[in-house]
Amino acid sequence: MSDDALTTLRALECELHQPCVPGSRQRLVELLHPEFQEFGRSGATYTLADLLEHLPAESDPVEVHAQDFAVRKLSDAVVLLTYRSAHVNLSGALERHTLRSSIWLLEASGWQMVFHQGTPTEAFAQNLNEPPLVPRAES
Repeated sequence: MSDDALTTLRALECELHQPCVPGSRQRLVELLHPEFQEFGRSGATYTLADLLEHLPAESDPVEVHAQDFAVRKLSDAVVLLTYRSAHVNLSGALERHTLRSSIWLLEASGWQMVFHQGTPTEAFAQNLNEPPLVPRAES
């Protein structure tokens, strides 16, 4: 899989971490496949319809650190993206460490996530060499 695909999918995945995206019905429909399913870190299961029905109201945004992205081609139009993430608390420390995996499909309109899973994991050291995420939108 090319570095361009990894860069593109990393950016799309990280876009979903931004506080404005989960509240944007249109952008969720663009990024998430109609058959989207998630096995959340909590063990709960979500579909696209669930996410759209319960769009978050304005709340305190959570800063997410993500690193160690890897992509594996499953077919010409299907890839598996894996990485580690953690929430950044007010003091800058990482907490809620999670292993993440997403399956992305290349559709005529572009990449769409069809499956995502978050699994709690032990703490990991922050990789300071990881390229920075897209800057968070200011409220």
